[in-house]
Amino acid sequence: MAIRIGYLLPTRERVMSGQHEAAPLLALAERAESLGYDSVWVGDSLLARPRHEPFTLLAAAAARTRRVELGTAVLLPALRNPVVLAHQVATLDRIAEGRLILGVGIASDVENIRAEFVAAGVPFEKRVGRMLEGLRLCRALWRGEPVDWDGRWTVRQGVLGPTPHRPGGPPIWLAGSVPATIERVGRHFDGWFPNGPSPQDYAATWAQMQAVARDAGRDPGALTGAAYLTLAVDEDAARAQARMDAFLATYYGQRPDVMRKKQACYAGPLAGAREWLGAFVAAGASHLVLRFAGDQERHMDLLAGIGATLAR
Repeated sequence: MAIRIGYLLPTRERVMSGQHEAAPLLALAERAESLGYDSVWVGDSLLARPRHEPFTLLAAAAARTRRVELGTAVLLPALRNPVVLAHQVATLDRIAEGRLILGVGIASDVENIRAEFVAAGVPFEKRVGRMLEGLRLCRALWRGEPVDWDGRWTVRQGVLGPTPHRPGGPPIWLAGSVPATIERVGRHFDGWFPNGPSPQDYAATWAQMQAVARDAGRDPGALTGAAYLTLAVDEDAARAQARMDAFLATYYGQRPDVMRKKQACYAGPLAGAREWLGAFVAAGASHLVLRFAGDQERHMDLLAGIGATLAR
């Protein structure tokens, strides 16, 4: 099986350093495509971790690229009205001509993200139900047929246009590793997109998700196993470790040892990076999205073409 490799644009990092310009980010998207990366990704946050708005940036990236898939890593649907979200996604998928992937999540339970939900007028405690129902409503609207909906939102004979490029809308990959994620991915989503488990935990959880899909009458082979992975590659292992610690502390405002327990991270030589990524492939992942701890161009060059060496 071919292994696909994605690249996460450093939207958060650039804003944190006072570089708000979009042009350098779009240039990185073009560079990723020219180097053979299979996908380009952007994160999502309003105020908790300020960064460029994902759909706007992805629309510009879609216009500047022709081959790479474009995705959110990850979008917080609960922050958005699903009727508006469905319209935005359908239009973006048309611009990208079917290259869009929606990575979605429920958001971490930390103080600044709770404050972000308050600022958006969305109850944090209701975020899971809002996400699940909102995405069901999006999928109903993406069919382009009249929709009646009675729930958190009310729709009467609503017809969305344009419909997405792909019938039914783009694939939706769910982040997270809590037990409920197993049932949700297996029964309702198109892929799994975690950022925390070890390869061993990944393999066990992925097997459970595929079993749930099979029991639900779905084809488990149609699900995509993805992973969001952070790397600092340097032949000087101590320097790589220091770079990773500084990156995590700055990005999250928490101790790096705490974040290493929550995030799948690698810091060390390139040979070790290949082995580490290969362990996720062996565990069932087929689409690896790489976030680099600084030195974007150097890391992009180092990891370009690595998917071919990891093919199962």
